[in-house]
Amino acid sequence: MPPATHAIDSGDTAWLLISTALVMLMTPGLAFFYGGLVRRKNVLSTIMHSLFILALVSVTWVLWGYTLAFGPDTGAGLIGGLQWAGLEGVTAAPSDVYAPTTPHLAFMAFQMMFAIITPALITGAFAERKRFKAFVLFSVAWATLVYAPIAHWVWSPNGWLAHLGVLDFAGGTVVHLSSGVSALVAALIVGRRIGLVDRTTEPHDVTMTVLGAALLWFGWFGFNAGSALAANGVAAVAFVTTNTAAAMAALTWVTISWLHKGTPSVLGAAIGGVAGLVAITPAAGFVTPAAAILIGFGVAVVCYGASQLRLRSRVDDALDVFAVHGVGGAFGALATGVFATVAVNAAVRNGLFAGASGQVLVQLVACGAVALYAAAATAGILFVINLIVPIRVPSHAEEAGLDLAQHGEVAYQL
Repeated sequence: MPPATHAIDSGDTAWLLISTALVMLMTPGLAFFYGGLVRRKNVLSTIMHSLFILALVSVTWVLWGYTLAFGPDTGAGLIGGLQWAGLEGVTAAPSDVYAPTTPHLAFMAFQMMFAIITPALITGAFAERKRFKAFVLFSVAWATLVYAPIAHWVWSPNGWLAHLGVLDFAGGTVVHLSSGVSALVAALIVGRRIGLVDRTTEPHDVTMTVLGAALLWFGWFGFNAGSALAANGVAAVAFVTTNTAAAMAALTWVTISWLHKGTPSVLGAAIGGVAGLVAITPAAGFVTPAAAILIGFGVAVVCYGASQLRLRSRVDDALDVFAVHGVGGAFGALATGVFATVAVNAAVRNGLFAGASGQVLVQLVACGAVALYAAAATAGILFVINLIVPIRVPSHAEEAGLDLAQHGEVAYQL
């Protein structure tokens, strides 16, 4: 890579570092969001998934994750090389390729937070029944073999989907679709929880879940607006569209639930807001606030329907990861192809509503490629891990709860 020729901008650097901290907060927020949704005997194990991934991927990203995702391409736009392993050559100087006005290390750290939360999202699918050793192996393998290649495809200048022209501002395909599809595959392979039909699996603490949703909403401003990589107008647009889509989705989900079940659900408001945040992620810096309202409305309708279908099925995606992140991520990616406009961001292609129908097809190809690869790779990873260590805990451990069986601790001394 040629030496950087740009100068560091203190404002851009400050915004990127703040955004990095905001995105880091999302993973503990996810721990609360998921922790409140499970039964009391599995609270700590569920929270531990997110907490442990925060530490685990922070190390693997420095050692090899970053170079595989963003390092110089090895050919065909599929994966980065090992030139930046251990962050060799990644310094406080700016990078002409990714962050010309901020330190390369700041860009690396920002992307690290994305790499952390993505496998953490999957944990909601196999909550309450997965062996911790298997979870650790799965997290390392998935972050390396699934997340890093997909990030390279979409966000590296030499990635094959980037060359195709895919638009993904902050991770609709890279983060949400990949994790949502992987969650569905994991739920199918791990199997249903014991006694799911006979015993209650209602959330044990909706208050905790609402707190988690609020932390996610707060951190998402860094997730999306920070992806502008500068303190500029695009960041402002992404900030406003993020809040608008989340708000509209929360209102819509509550209204649908109210009409469907007769009461305005507090839990529905939290989940609806998250669905809106998921859908606006790929579009945040490419669409208008008015389009964000339509995206928020549409994703709430689609994801609510998906969650109801999941309840009628035999698939035990425990915390509806696929219904919210898989379906919501795909919806947002396709909506980006519909609503993107150069009037908001001159660096992108127009979408369908701006007179360019081809972008929807590009988005569709990207969704298909990411979904197929994530599904196949996840299935392969789980198959191999199960040969090394059983994925699922024994039935007596599941009955007792993973907090005691896996960690020897309990969440509440009542």
